[in-house]
Amino acid sequence: VQLQASGGGLVQAGGSLRLSCAASGRTFSRYSVGWFRQAPGKEREFVAAIIRSGGSTYYTYYTNSVKGRFTISRDGAKNSVFLQMNSLKPEDSAVYYCAASDRSVVAQTLVDYWGQGTLVTVSS
Repeated sequence: VQLQASGGGLVQAGGSLRLSCAASGRTFSRYSVGWFRQAPGKEREFVAAIIRSGGSTYYTYYTNSVKGRFTISRDGAKNSVFLQMNSLKPEDSAVYYCAASDRSVVAQTLVDYWGQGTLVTVSS
């Protein structure tokens, strides 16, 4: 699976951005997908995931700091996953990476595939 992330940019605090991640290769629907981020000088951290729990059943999961502000979604027909980010804060500034896995997209050590990252900068 190859993942291509896009949609990053510069936005003022309180603004919105929508990140996209297009997948190619193997059947995308079999994977759980998610987003991580890495701010300068910090370790990469989990942000949000759509977890496949069997068949065509999925559920979403978010880190506490983005709950109520970010929404993750996927479009199976387009082999894509999205991250709608609202009410952005300067502390959301980071390189955002999409991820896919047969195992877990919450624990980054278990991620099977990574996108190349897209930079989000939130100015105060």
